[in-house]
Amino acid sequence: MSSGLTSGSSSDLSSDASGVFYGRKNDGGRVAVVTGAGSGIGRAAAQLLLRSGYRVVLAGRREQELLATADGHRAALVLPTDVTRPDDVAALFEGTVREFGRVDVLFNNAGIFGPAGSVDEISLPDWDSTVSVNLTGSMLCAAAAVRAMKAQHPQGGRIINNGSISAHSPRPRSAVYTVTKHAMTGLTKSIELDGRGFGITCGQIDIGNTATDIMSTLGVGTGALQADGRRVVEPTFPVAEAARAVLMMADMPPSVSVGSVLITAAGMPFIGRG
Repeated sequence: MSSGLTSGSSSDLSSDASGVFYGRKNDGGRVAVVTGAGSGIGRAAAQLLLRSGYRVVLAGRREQELLATADGHRAALVLPTDVTRPDDVAALFEGTVREFGRVDVLFNNAGIFGPAGSVDEISLPDWDSTVSVNLTGSMLCAAAAVRAMKAQHPQGGRIINNGSISAHSPRPRSAVYTVTKHAMTGLTKSIELDGRGFGITCGQIDIGNTATDIMSTLGVGTGALQADGRRVVEPTFPVAEAARAVLMMADMPPSVSVGSVLITAAGMPFIGRG
C-alpha cells in the first residue's frame, strides 16, 4: 500500500525513514477518513469535507481515482486500501494517526451492489465477495477507527456508516446487497451503544437514488425493475446533496448523536415500495 500527500512544499513537510513525505500533524482542521473515496458519494463527500476545512484521508483500491478526488489539495492524504484486507485497513489507520495525529470522523462508505438475483440464484463466491466488501470491510474499518478513537486525547470521534434505503426495503433481485445493508444497521447501533463510554458516536445515512454510476447499473434512468415486474424510470438527485448530508452529520458536536438520516430523490418509489 503506497501513501503520500498530494501536494505541499518541502518546508511544509517532514519525512520518515522510508522517504515518504508527510505534512505537519498540527496543520489545523479535524481529521476524516473516507473509504470508497475514488468515486460517487465517497468522492463528493471527501471533496466537500476538504473544502470545509477537514484534513481528509482518501481510501480506496484505485490510486489514480483517489488522486483525482484529491485534485492536489494539500490537506488530502491518499492511502490506497482494500477494505477486505485486514493488513490494509490496519495500515490505513496507522498512516492516518502517524500523519495527522488522530481520527475524528470515519465515513464508512466503500461498497458494491454485487450480483443481481434472488437468494436461490446467487453463487456462494458472489455472496461472499459482496459480504466481504459491504459488511466485513465496514466492520474492519470501524474496529480500527474505534481503537484509534479510544486511544487518542481527547478521546472520542464519530463514525458514519453508509447504509442504503435497501436497509429499509429491498429492490427486486437484490438479496445479497439488501442483507448487507440490513446488517449495517445492526453494526451501526452496536457501535453507538458500545462507544458511549468513550465519546464515540455512530450513525447511518441511508441514501436513495443519488446520481452515481450504481444508479446506471440498476437502470434507474432507463427503467428500474419494480416489485410488480414493470420497469420505471425513477427520479434521482445530485450527489452533492448527499455529500451535504454527510457533512451535516460530521459537523455535529460531540454532545450530539445522529443515529439515522434518510435522504432520497423526491418522488422516487420508496414509500409504498412493493
